[in-house]
This record gives sequence, C-alpha cells and structure tokens, in this order.
Amino acid sequence: MHVAGAGRKCLPDAPVMVLRQARQVTEASLFAFISELCPNRQVTSWGGEAARPGTGTGAGRAGHSGLDEAEQPSPDLTVAAEISLAVAAKASAENFPVALRVLPGRWRAHLTALYGFARLVDDIGDEPLPGLPAGASAETVTATRLKLLDDLQEDVARIYDTTKEPELQAIRALKKTVRDCGIPSQPFYDLIQANRQDQLVARYETYQDLADYCRLSANPVGQVVLYIMGAATPERIAASDMICTALQVIEHTQDVAEDLANGRIYLPRQDMHAHDVTEADLAELSASRCVRKLIAFEVDRARQLLDDGAPLVGTLRHMARLAIAGYVAGGRATLKAIEAGRYDVLRATPRPGKADTLAMMARCYVKGR
Repeated sequence: MHVAGAGRKCLPDAPVMVLRQARQVTEASLFAFISELCPNRQVTSWGGEAARPGTGTGAGRAGHSGLDEAEQPSPDLTVAAEISLAVAAKASAENFPVALRVLPGRWRAHLTALYGFARLVDDIGDEPLPGLPAGASAETVTATRLKLLDDLQEDVARIYDTTKEPELQAIRALKKTVRDCGIPSQPFYDLIQANRQDQLVARYETYQDLADYCRLSANPVGQVVLYIMGAATPERIAASDMICTALQVIEHTQDVAEDLANGRIYLPRQDMHAHDVTEADLAELSASRCVRKLIAFEVDRARQLLDDGAPLVGTLRHMARLAIAGYVAGGRATLKAIEAGRYDVLRATPRPGKADTLAMMARCYVKGR
C-alpha cells in the first residue's frame, strides 16, 4: 500500500479490505494440522487404533468458503485428536486457561472443551499448515485454510444432527458440553466465520466494521461461557457482548505492532485518518504523538464499552461472579498498562501486572460492576 511521504500525513485512497483470492487447494488435513499442534500426544482414530494421514473415509463437502468444490481435495476428518489440553498448554499467558484453574470442576471440562475448540479454530487460521509444498502461494495457503474451516464446521454440525457423530475427538468433547449445557450452534459457527474473515480481510474502514468482526470473533466465547454457567439470558448475553467486544478491541490496541507484522491492522482507518496516522507510522519502533493520541482515543472508547457491560457481574453469584469479574479486571488492568506506557504500544507490548489485575478483580466482584 502506498503511503504519502511528505507534508500532512493522510491515508491513501486504497481499498479498505485486502482480499487474498482463494483459487486452488492442495492436499492438507486436519489430522496433519492437529498432529503438528500435538507432536507429543497420542493421535488416534476414534476406533482406538493409531491413524495416519490419508486413512479413513473422506470429509464432508465445503459449502461455506465460496470455493469451487471440484477444485478441492477434501481434508481428511476421519481421525480424532485430544487437542484441548495441548492447545491450552501453548497459551499460558492467556486469561482463559488461567481461569480454568480456579473454577468449579463441574465447569472445568466444559470450559476446556470450549477453549480447545476456540484455539483449534484460531490455529487453523493462523498457524503454519503442514503438508503444503515449500513455497506454496498465498492463494494456496488461504484456500487450504478456508477448506479446513469448512470441514471443521461440518464436523460441528454433526453435534446437532442426531443421525451423525462428530469425527474429531475435540468436537466429540464439545458435543457433551453442548448437550449438557443446551448451547445453540450459532456461537460456534460465528467463531469459524471470524477466522474465514481473517483470511480475506486485513483492514477495517470504520469502528462499526470492527465491532461487527468482534461480534463473530469475541462475543460467541462469552455467550458460550454463560451457557456453561447456567446463566444465559438475553440481558446477560447483551452485557457479555459489550464486555467481549471491549476486550477484543483492547487486545487489538495492545498488539498493534504484532498485528502489523502479520499483515493486519485492526485500528479503524477512519480513526487513523482523523488522527493523521498512516500505516508507516505504525511500523516505527516507537509511537509518534499522533499515534499516541490515536491509541488514547481507542482506549477511552474501549473503557466506556467495558464499563457499560460490567454490571453483568452484579447479576451473577459465587464463582460465576468471580470469573466474569476476572475478565473485566483483565481488560481494565491492560488499559492501565497501556496508559502507564504513555500509549506507546509500538516500543513494547503493554502487559498488566498481576497485583493490578487481582485488585481490580476484587473491586469488581464487590461492587458488581
């Protein structure tokens, strides 16, 4: 993308969405992908025998990515892998697995199944794909990811089909959670759709565009957590959506440099333009005054949204109240860390301190907001 080099900085008249056309698919499988994620764990067929890529009876059709079905060798879904704990172990710095350690046992297995599913979806969208030839084109990689996501969605659909059984062990674990907690299918489909969008969209024009993405990528997790806790009501889900969108925006604000290195910018282009910030500014080693003002603006808006959703805490009791207070506190502590760094998210990624997080969690728990 061309960036103006002199005078008043402004965003160029470039397409808002960076599209990577999906044209061809090479052989790849969820088996190979999961094996790569879990090299030290046993990967078996759901009949109990060790499985190998290419064994089994093929996968369902891909009817969601818009690819020509005739051009798609189907990834093999007939193998199973216990991935939930393996992917959780990869993310010790993330809030979700940390929360698992303190929550009641009756929730822990369900939350682990949810976390394993969410991480698998994210990793299909982001991690290197085994089985692709060296030097595979961006179009091939994108098309392969979309096909894997299509096949994963078809396996999720088997949860809700009384005549079929999911083929991946992770989805079988999720099936028990769905049945025990009465969780609808849409949150899981939304998480998959968010990762499809990540393959095709790398820039967002407006804050509303970004919020619509968060509706797919973040809000479903909070919705499923409420179902697991037996606390899902329309009012609570609405408040949870505000919290989850705020947390996602905070994460994007915190990780500007990392996202840019991965070819993505989640700061709305309208906001960048209003603060005289270009993509070149975001690639610097430290934030300019204009970038700091932009980050301060994003922080203030995210804080307001987080505060608007925080009264959800006051409607909950006991461990459910503590868990949601922890999520709210994590967001607030991250905002404090960004502010403490004078909004320079380019020099280093701001990280909240444990003491701040615990203090804010206690305050949120007591006040109920």
